[in-house]
Amino acid sequence: MNPRLARLHAYPFERLAQLKATVQPPPHLAPIAMSIGEPQHAPPTVVLQALERNLDRLGSYPTTVGSIELRTAAAQWLERRFALRAGSVDPHTMVLPVNGTREALFSFVQAVVDVRAAPLVLMPNPCYQIYEGAALLAGAEPYFLDATAATAFIPDLAAVPAAVWQRCQVLFLCSPGNPTGAVLTPAYLNEALALAERFDFVIAADECYAEIYSDETAAPPSLLQACIAAGRDHFERCVVFHSLSKRSSVPGLRSGFVAGDPHIIARYLLYRTYHGNAMPLPTQAASTAAWNDDAHVAANRRLYQEKFSRVLPILAPLIDVTRPAGAFYLWPHVGGDDEAFARDLFATQNVTLLPGSYLGRRSVRENPGAERVRISLVPDVDSCVTAAERIREFIISNA
Repeated sequence: MNPRLARLHAYPFERLAQLKATVQPPPHLAPIAMSIGEPQHAPPTVVLQALERNLDRLGSYPTTVGSIELRTAAAQWLERRFALRAGSVDPHTMVLPVNGTREALFSFVQAVVDVRAAPLVLMPNPCYQIYEGAALLAGAEPYFLDATAATAFIPDLAAVPAAVWQRCQVLFLCSPGNPTGAVLTPAYLNEALALAERFDFVIAADECYAEIYSDETAAPPSLLQACIAAGRDHFERCVVFHSLSKRSSVPGLRSGFVAGDPHIIARYLLYRTYHGNAMPLPTQAASTAAWNDDAHVAANRRLYQEKFSRVLPILAPLIDVTRPAGAFYLWPHVGGDDEAFARDLFATQNVTLLPGSYLGRRSVRENPGAERVRISLVPDVDSCVTAAERIREFIISNA
């Protein structure tokens, strides 16, 4: 067996299942799951119709590169959503469909890392732990960039020593952030671009929450925008990851795309032809319809905005919690042991949250996820309100 497997930590939801197994929730309270970032809104009709119309295409093998219709829809969405000039994203050389960002984030690192050079993969801390697992199994060392309240939940690039940047091969960015919801500014992205050019590493920008944000006048920017503004028309050393799971509430479709530097995309395509992750043709057709339609995305975003507006007034008077700029998570400080908070809340209120320490790693000081929990506002509005009321009751009863 691959000896690198021994270095993997237990996945957060495995740890959560073990934590919950030690207690029994009250049977008279309906369970409310708010631990996993699995959107529960109804899938858009336009996607379901396209999927149904193309089911007969299951009889054909798909190509790894995907249809030009899908790649064009993705490219045009990028240009439309991020105000890029028409034609700036070439669907033939700059876009690849992937089976969700999870598999893409993992496989991308396997294709990019050169183990001959003592590689480092830099990532936010806390973060989506696929970043860490991908680094370890590629033979690289993870290097954690703490994202705490003191830094507005954004990693401090200026605090990274030059010796670390010299070994960096991939820098993971996530905006809006998981679990913090923090949004990176154009100035921050420019700083990252300058470092990538100076030290010759790849920036992998996970932007799968880019369509979920609180302020309709301040949509989160993309790394591709920063590239264009800096004169990097070919997105040198940059790749972005986008998904329909969050944008269109179709996590089971397992559909997204990777876009950016055509040289990197070409090499990644070579890897993927052997990896064997071609997207089924009905999924490609449904995905094309999704990227071509923006109306359902705005309606989806309004539901999340309503949830924040309903839930925060219930929790904010009792717990240190603020509305994030993006994504659909709350990241409150619970003032003590986050595992005990999550376990006892489940035991008394049948509400499942994720301990924040499961998403972080102890670095120079401590685990930046400690004493926090991640609350995923993915159930329907009424369930989110009910859960908030139960959390309030739990906090009051334990005050």
